[in-house]
Amino acid sequence: MRLLTATFTNSHRGGDGPPLVCLHGFIDTWRTWELVLPALERHHDVLAPMLPGHAGGPSIEGAATPSTLVEGVERAMDEAGFETAHVVGNSLGGHVALQLAARGRARSVVALAPAGGWAVGDESFREALAYFTRMQQLLVGIAPHAESIVSTPEGRRRATLFITNNYEHIPADLLAHQIVGAATAPGMTQLLELGEREGWQLDASRIDCPVRVVWGTADRILPWPTAAARYRDDWLPHADWIELDGIGHCPQLDVPLETAELILGFTAQIPWAHDS
Repeated sequence: MRLLTATFTNSHRGGDGPPLVCLHGFIDTWRTWELVLPALERHHDVLAPMLPGHAGGPSIEGAATPSTLVEGVERAMDEAGFETAHVVGNSLGGHVALQLAARGRARSVVALAPAGGWAVGDESFREALAYFTRMQQLLVGIAPHAESIVSTPEGRRRATLFITNNYEHIPADLLAHQIVGAATAPGMTQLLELGEREGWQLDASRIDCPVRVVWGTADRILPWPTAAARYRDDWLPHADWIELDGIGHCPQLDVPLETAELILGFTAQIPWAHDS
């Protein structure tokens, strides 16, 4: 049972250059960025915080609200001395990145399969919520055996089936960490209830920074293009849209080199007078 008592840190910071904030997805951890951090930190001062309600992150007191996560990230940015930053986010973190942009805290956003993009009236988002409920129940049972499971190629394939197409290069210890982090995310129920109750809110009219949206065509959690409909048609039709053929829900794990290039190629285009 040792893994279930693993320690999760509340953030990672490293590198030098203009500030860059990396936001993980639902019941994930900041270590989802581990394979792209070396490239990003050569060009940026990178902050990768844990979202509230996740393993190692701030707790959520009472019911979650639409501003719970973005306010938690703003506090982390304030503590790091980042008035604004380039922001990259995956899944739930992608939606939070766009919320930051709407609040004027983002210099640019790269959103990797951001959550909340279902068309108005499309109830398939409930399938995603149900998936995460089932997944955490399963992971609670297997978390004590995580190291054993990911010690074989077959186990690593099972562990990554819904998040990546390519998996052979992902370190076993990272996958074990993610399994335990997902199983022990303390705010999962509060965040799922928020999704059921209020959906995903975004004042896209207030976003005035450049935005790039990257989506894998083989995403099994937020399927392309249906889970992107509201972003494409209503919220972000003029964003820079990039499809990754045959790539899954977490490009930063699936194709880390290409993902790092997509992030850095975008942030490098954004001039800024104050880089601290």
